[in-house]
Amino acid sequence: MLEIEVVLSPALLRLTEVRNKNVVVIDILRATSTICTAIHEGASAVRPVKTTEEAIALKNHGYLIAGERDGHKLEGFDLGNSPFECMNGRVTNQKIALTTTNGTKCVQAATDAGASNVIAGSFLNIDATSEWLKKDGKDIVLLCAGWKDKVNLEDTLFAGAMASKILNNNFYTLDCDSTHLAIDVYELGKHNLAQFLIKSSHYQRLSNLHHQEDMEYCLSLNLFETVVGQKNVEMFKIN
Repeated sequence: MLEIEVVLSPALLRLTEVRNKNVVVIDILRATSTICTAIHEGASAVRPVKTTEEAIALKNHGYLIAGERDGHKLEGFDLGNSPFECMNGRVTNQKIALTTTNGTKCVQAATDAGASNVIAGSFLNIDATSEWLKKDGKDIVLLCAGWKDKVNLEDTLFAGAMASKILNNNFYTLDCDSTHLAIDVYELGKHNLAQFLIKSSHYQRLSNLHHQEDMEYCLSLNLFETVVGQKNVEMFKIN
């Protein structure tokens, strides 16, 4: 039987064996939602990087540079971390170097730990991504980016949603308390995701920065079927 495990914070990744497993990086508000949107909108690749310096260096190699810190767009960057900035042809056929407070470092951490595939998780394509994972047939780790190594509600909620979908497949088994916890969170919030998250710290943080439209979009279900995964150091459409 195959296993599915939720890691509630990147600080806990060191306790989990991810080698040769599929790792789904989850930063719902907003990095992985933005990555999936950018690829769906025609970007040729997104390269997640940890630091602003890495992103700036890639501008000289033809990349658009995108990023935020603490929810604020980085000064001098082409794009922030909003999915809406990836629409209307702005990123079509472009490579993007993206650095964010939480999500992009998790992509690199999963890669460094030997994951078989690193997948970007979002509600925007949750069904397509869940089906791809089931068909690929490997153990799955759902890695929540959290907020500065702390557990957060929105990523846990998504992990529970995806775990619920994958566990409908009889080939997967569940022996992980964090996955049970995430599924229980999702069961509490699934009928109105936005209302459930109003009390969360990052929802409040982004609301204060006037990113309400971004959050509503990032909580939308199955707007497209593009599945996004990493090859080498960049993320592409893989389905």
